[in-house]
Amino acid sequence: MASIKPTAKGYRVQVYVKGVRDSASFRTKREAEAWGARRETEIREASASPAPPGQRVTLREVMARYGEEVSPTKRGCRWELLRLGMLGDMPELRADEPVAALSAERLGQWRDARLRTVQSSTVIREANLLGALLEHARREWRLIDINPMRDMRRPRAPDHREIVITRRQIRAMLKALDYRPSRPPTSARHAVAASFLVALRTGMRAGEIAGLQWSRVHGDYCSLDRTKTTPRKVPLPYGARRVVEWMRGWDEEFVFGVNRASLDALFRKYRDRAGLSGFTFHDSRHTAATWLARRLDVLDLCKMFGWKSPKQALTYYNPTASDIAQRLTSGRRPARDQSR
Repeated sequence: MASIKPTAKGYRVQVYVKGVRDSASFRTKREAEAWGARRETEIREASASPAPPGQRVTLREVMARYGEEVSPTKRGCRWELLRLGMLGDMPELRADEPVAALSAERLGQWRDARLRTVQSSTVIREANLLGALLEHARREWRLIDINPMRDMRRPRAPDHREIVITRRQIRAMLKALDYRPSRPPTSARHAVAASFLVALRTGMRAGEIAGLQWSRVHGDYCSLDRTKTTPRKVPLPYGARRVVEWMRGWDEEFVFGVNRASLDALFRKYRDRAGLSGFTFHDSRHTAATWLARRLDVLDLCKMFGWKSPKQALTYYNPTASDIAQRLTSGRRPARDQSR
């Protein structure tokens, strides 16, 4: 029952029901009694109703459901599942507490802890995963009313790489890989050499090259149905077509007959054996974009590389200041790359 006490200006009523306290002041005792009875009823009814969904489900359970229902629909499923398992064990996220209790402040604590052990690019990728998970929980499963990731300050993205592989480095790599176009390929390193050359001339990614099937090669272009972004058709200039034809007979189904992991590992192995450093296979994409930008307009370049916005070209187009100065001085475009 409510407790009502007289005050200098009227009556003060206090209620205490199921651990919930509340109070108010009124001019008359009748008003105080009516409010007290009504407020006690409200508290009892609220305590009898089930808790909101987000208070009944833990963050770990949401992660598990996301991994079962959403991650399998993505190409990065394996990465997401591994990352979700790791994130669920991070103490800053308190994954065994209700997902509704996750706040931007707690996410900020997680961010700061991660930045002490990994690069900002890794934290950004993980934050994107958590943000997508929480947004799905909000919009599709109606577990939470707000996505706390929206209020967490993201780490500053690292400066993009500006690596253009030089002609000297390319020649040294091809020598280490024993590339001799006058002889048919007989080993995996020859396939790596061919992959490297096609990447330099088309800008295709390592995964796209490794997964390229003969059935997808159509004369002067190839079609990619499984890419990092969306399916696209990639033009094959004359030099790239010659390299592709050189690989005929090496593998019946795949053009280069080497998987992505082996391609990256062998490239690093022979790069080190050649006494080189400072670039990766993916830097061939930067190199190709810089070379091709001299002959293609930005829209054609975006079409070829699968970019949705011309702004993405700035990440991969990496001329040196000397290149630009030479172009301004000579009044003409630089000569074509001699490795073609």
